[in-house]
Amino acid sequence: MENNRIDTLMTFLAEDPDDSFVRFALAKEYEKMGTLKKALDTYLSLKEKDADYVGLYYHLGGLYEVLNEKDSALTIYQGGIDVAKKKADFHALSELHTAKMNLEVG
Repeated sequence: MENNRIDTLMTFLAEDPDDSFVRFALAKEYEKMGTLKKALDTYLSLKEKDADYVGLYYHLGGLYEVLNEKDSALTIYQGGIDVAKKKADFHALSELHTAKMNLEVG
């Protein structure tokens, strides 16, 4: 079943390589499957193609935490905070501030 979702998302991505949501969903599927390298690569690809996709930062930061890459996680959270401020996305801003603070004090 999981591979079917991956296949479907890959088909959608092939049809529209600029669809940030599909790229994000693909990264989440890889993450759920435990394919963390593919998840990381997909998140980084999304960041490269659409650095203003604010939802990316919380999840990419969390993945860096799982990978024990604290400095990378902090950098990503701060980048997300900057994007969320620019976009006036206060929900994302709050989540990113909390994630960053928890990592800093934890």
